[in-house]
Amino acid sequence: MPKIIPKSYYDSLIEVISKFTDGASISAIIDVLPTPPPKRTLQYHLSVLLKQGLIACEGKGVARRYHASVVLPSDSKETTPGADLHLSNQSLRIKDSVSGAVNTRKPVGYRRDFLYSYRPNETFYLPADVRASLAKAGTIAGDEQTAGTYLLKIYNRLMIDLSWNSSRLEGNTYSLLETERLLEAGERAEGRNAEEAQMIINHKAAIELLFDSDPGIGFNRYTICNLHAILSENLLSDPSACGRLRTRAVGITGTVFHPLETPQAIEECLDLVLEKAESIHDPFEQAFFGMVQMPYLQPFEDVNKRVSRLAANIPFMRMKLCPLSFIDVPLKDYVKGMLGVYELNAVEYIRDVFVWAYRRSCSRYSAVRQSLGEPDLFRMKYRNELKSIVYEVVSGRMSKIEAIEFIKGAIPDMLSAGDRQKFMEIVETELTYLHEGSIARYRLKPSQYENWANNWHQ
Repeated sequence: MPKIIPKSYYDSLIEVISKFTDGASISAIIDVLPTPPPKRTLQYHLSVLLKQGLIACEGKGVARRYHASVVLPSDSKETTPGADLHLSNQSLRIKDSVSGAVNTRKPVGYRRDFLYSYRPNETFYLPADVRASLAKAGTIAGDEQTAGTYLLKIYNRLMIDLSWNSSRLEGNTYSLLETERLLEAGERAEGRNAEEAQMIINHKAAIELLFDSDPGIGFNRYTICNLHAILSENLLSDPSACGRLRTRAVGITGTVFHPLETPQAIEECLDLVLEKAESIHDPFEQAFFGMVQMPYLQPFEDVNKRVSRLAANIPFMRMKLCPLSFIDVPLKDYVKGMLGVYELNAVEYIRDVFVWAYRRSCSRYSAVRQSLGEPDLFRMKYRNELKSIVYEVVSGRMSKIEAIEFIKGAIPDMLSAGDRQKFMEIVETELTYLHEGSIARYRLKPSQYENWANNWHQ
């Protein structure tokens, strides 16, 4: 019987690798490990971590270097790798470059060579090992029919998650439960402006387009322009600009990047972006290429990033892979990752965000785990408060509207503004994914859950 390697060993191996800022060679890892295994055995252990996407590598032979893809908390054995967004050294350098005052950064224009130099299926923004690990994480077990059934099963959940998270990345202040209430019952949240509700409703309609069985959905003018028309409905000062390529110059707040201005050049570059995107065979490279190049071009007057985020799901829908809903993606990292593309034509930062986000989505929609997301120290620290609030909501048979107000008032006073928002999102997620098989950890009885669920889903 083969020897079972404990998880703690792999965690310690990742921790060792993470200490090498420029990557760790095999010999360097052996030198640091307290009781290193034989070199061939260590290579096998590293290959296991590579397949799981927990580490990455670059170079060949003696020049091969390993990098940690996750950060492991040192004071908790309960925390699962991947709970935190880890930035590579390249990403950290990009972050530093785009974090200075705008007036200290050198203005730049659109560089066509960034697009022209990309050769589909020869050039890759995502390394081979990363693409392989994402494919493993995103592949739905079973035949094509099983995968299709699975996607239909999570459709309603994806509708809410993607609408909320993509809107959140635009600064929308709706909570997860408020978004759910809006999409399911058409009820706007109090104290929110109409524009925020419209943004979320538009996302729902755009996702419906992507889920359409129309074979014409792809990286083409029809799909991209219609996505824009739907996502921008009732949000642009000029209604005729919905779904149309822009004919005037635009500026982007917070950056020294100046997009193309000539309508003919914009049209030509968009056609080339779509042509190259549609030619890419790997679905993850295709999704990420579109997420990079479309916002960089800014083909529309506004709503470009929203279009790119939803378009990123085109290859996943087409190939029946787990969808990408941008769950838990930190707004500041997404914004600065895109600034790295705009100002430096550097994809490493936004690549770290994309890869992490896809793995988080796979965890959320896993048919086996049906998890609420990876546990973290924050959730552990406030587990008693979280469980108490969930218990009160369910035992009190609260509706979604009642729960929203109750949760706001029950958040621990000692939390900062940012942590209060995180706390609320965790509680809302716990309630959203609560089911009969998970109620015991909240000390709830089946009768309490059943009575609450009947009221909750009305």
